[in-house]
Amino acid sequence: QVQLVESGGGSVQAGGSLTLSCAASGSIFSIDSMGWYRQAPGLSRELVASITSGGVTYVADAVKERFIISRDSAKNTVHLRMNSLKPDDTAVYYCYAESQGYYPGWGRGTQVTVFA
Repeated sequence: QVQLVESGGGSVQAGGSLTLSCAASGSIFSIDSMGWYRQAPGLSRELVASITSGGVTYVADAVKERFIISRDSAKNTVHLRMNSLKPDDTAVYYCYAESQGYYPGWGRGTQVTVFA
């Protein structure tokens, strides 16, 4: 199992920025990728961004020009820098760890609220 602890998030005015961080512990050697999903009220969970152990990144089209995912391998931490935030970005953001198609770890979720 992998334990994930999220930090960051909060409330920000539209146009502002936030950075989410996710620190992994436990069976980190098994992790192939980490990333973030988000879920807005009444909507299904959607993948926002991911980064593989080899450093390959994916960012969803909806946020591609505004969000950046990065990692600090020495600290087993992944960061999601969110710029030019919009009210539509309001959601609970969940960090995950993926290993060979399975998900051995999920964060508890952190609320991001963007107000106009």
